[in-house]
Amino acid sequence: MPHSLYVLLRTGLSLLVVAVLMLHASGQIPLRLLSQLELYAYDARLRLTMPGGVDTRIVIVDIDEASLLQEGQWPWPRQRVAQLTQNLFNDYKIQVLGFDVLFAETQSNSAVSAVDQLAQGALRDNAAFQQQWTQLRPQLMDDTVLARSFKDRAVVCGYYFSLDTQQGNASRVGQLPSAALPISALGRAHNPFSAATGYSANLAAVQDSAGSGGFFNSTLVDEDGLFRRLPLMMGYGDQLYEHFSLAIVRRLLDNPPVELIRADGYASTDGGSGQRIEALRVGTFDIPLDAQGAALVPYRGAQGSFPYVSATDVLQKKVDPQLLEGAIVLVGATAAGLLDLRATPVQNVYPGVEVNASLIAGILDQSIKYRPAYTTGLELALLALIGLLSTGLGWLPPLRALLATLTLGGAVLGFNFYAWQTHDQVIPLAPTLVLILLLYLMHSSYGYFVQSRREQKLAQVFGQYIPRELVAEMSRRPGSFALGGESREMTVLFSDLQDFTTLSEGLAPDELTRMMQFVLTPLTKAIHDQRGTVDKYIGDAIMAFWGAPLADPDHARHAVYAALDMKQRLEHLEPQLQSHGWPALKVRIGINTGVMNVGNMGSEFRAAYTVLGDAVNLASRIEGAGKHYGVSIVISESTRMAVPELACRELDRVRVKGRNQAVTLFEPMGTLQELDTGLLHNLAQYHDALGSYRAQDWKAAQELFELLANQQHGEALYNLYLKRIAALQTSPPGDNWDGVFNLTEK
Repeated sequence: MPHSLYVLLRTGLSLLVVAVLMLHASGQIPLRLLSQLELYAYDARLRLTMPGGVDTRIVIVDIDEASLLQEGQWPWPRQRVAQLTQNLFNDYKIQVLGFDVLFAETQSNSAVSAVDQLAQGALRDNAAFQQQWTQLRPQLMDDTVLARSFKDRAVVCGYYFSLDTQQGNASRVGQLPSAALPISALGRAHNPFSAATGYSANLAAVQDSAGSGGFFNSTLVDEDGLFRRLPLMMGYGDQLYEHFSLAIVRRLLDNPPVELIRADGYASTDGGSGQRIEALRVGTFDIPLDAQGAALVPYRGAQGSFPYVSATDVLQKKVDPQLLEGAIVLVGATAAGLLDLRATPVQNVYPGVEVNASLIAGILDQSIKYRPAYTTGLELALLALIGLLSTGLGWLPPLRALLATLTLGGAVLGFNFYAWQTHDQVIPLAPTLVLILLLYLMHSSYGYFVQSRREQKLAQVFGQYIPRELVAEMSRRPGSFALGGESREMTVLFSDLQDFTTLSEGLAPDELTRMMQFVLTPLTKAIHDQRGTVDKYIGDAIMAFWGAPLADPDHARHAVYAALDMKQRLEHLEPQLQSHGWPALKVRIGINTGVMNVGNMGSEFRAAYTVLGDAVNLASRIEGAGKHYGVSIVISESTRMAVPELACRELDRVRVKGRNQAVTLFEPMGTLQELDTGLLHNLAQYHDALGSYRAQDWKAAQELFELLANQQHGEALYNLYLKRIAALQTSPPGDNWDGVFNLTEK
């Protein structure tokens, strides 16, 4: 498949993933798995940032197992509940009392029933008794005693609404408290609140005495069965009624009115637009709402985030008064048999009364998280941006792509956490992280299946000639090389083992093969380490080039350093060669830089990726010239210009066989820092001698070369020049002599 088609396919799949997630974010294609992951992400952020500790402003009077054991099974006699109320207000001086229990049924008193039988029987005609009993009887009724204990006190009674869709079957028990608002107060705003069809409320006398009341059941349980939010209002008839927690806060604040905070931009189902309710305002407190009129519960921690006291201890006045004084008190049940336990993000079994306490504390602290009105737009923008960035990152090398993906994921998490912690905003997290992960996995899979296949194909063509890292780089950059012929500036190297033919005559064929493999392997490794391409092996010779198949701006430098490394590696092999009984070997290398043709060349029967041209032929001639000058490495002047950091000895200006243009030859000695002062001094003397030679000052040149020949730093070269000087003194070259020597041997 063409590379361009792979690019289109890869980009198209990325866009498809982004589009599906954006459709989910906009509500067009709900994906249940993503919704569940978002709930998990919300829970993780909630648990990580819960303040912990114990909030002593709200105390839970617990109808626990100890209370049931001491006081008897629930429901208790109303006189006992009245006594509990009186103790809390009179003895413990609490501020507000909320009952997270229901008083829906009349409770009979056995003593009153017995006197009623007397009043209807033996004492029926006793006028004085009947008059006294008529006045005394209401005061002895349990419900009346309870109602009287609520009178003129900050008491909030709880009840629950039902949402039975078959309204004919909906129950209507007890008396509802006063509504918080008429539904007409919504005006043209969309009504986010659920509508109840029935209710189970408190006895009329009890509710009238308490004055305040709120429903404590929630119809907004998430798909996984957890309570993360509570509806703050619910409609019944043409009225809106408040939640138990909201009623507690209002009672604490002396019942300020409930205000609806509206915002424009709600799109209705009929295509129109209007307002939406985004928050409730009670006094100075704003409570953000979601699209269903609910508030997220700001859990402080696991059960025990608020002080618990046993109800029986309150009845017996055993509680520390400092704990209850000025507190908001909620009466609720944690005993397992009373079924007031909930599943929450912080604990699977969590008392319902503490859920309400958490919401009350959140309202007072103004710490309720909320999803801003622009959440959908922001999520769509983030998905589009992340999709673009992730798709771009997918083209990076694997390690960089992984690091970039982790960085992008960290940035998303950081932004999300900042919005959560600093601004109490709940920005969707799961879709963006899923998008980053999916695109990374998709691009990684592409790299594994498609790019690996490309690498295998490239390895078949180039694997024997260039290092694996270059094959991988070619795979990542398919447009950076071409198999067809092209002309470019490159550097080519020829190497040969000196006197190898003579040395190998005494070796058996299999021994010769083993020695060649032993020697050529480290020499090839030196070429590969410098990003070189091995063109071919010709017996003991190696031909290599730099600058193809991948362009290399430092091709000349890499070639020279490879030559120096080859020479050093062969010197280090000498002890091992001797241990095998093999002769010591020396390498001779020639390097030239110039324009040459490179590509797959050959016939229809066989082709090879190679280089051709005059610059290649010159490199071959330069390699042979090393024998003439008695040096291991010879480079051309074009190559010398690429390595100014190296100390080089100018060998000669020559015309090689088959070429009219002269070329200056150099021997690279090493970096200036590597050479000792003696060798540097010797090199300076040599260049002075060479200058005198080219100026035809034969006497000065001869003296300098003789002095150098005694220092054993290239005596073969110095002796060569001494022979030339002797010949030129006998037969002077004339004034137009250019100092160029003609090499007649290859």
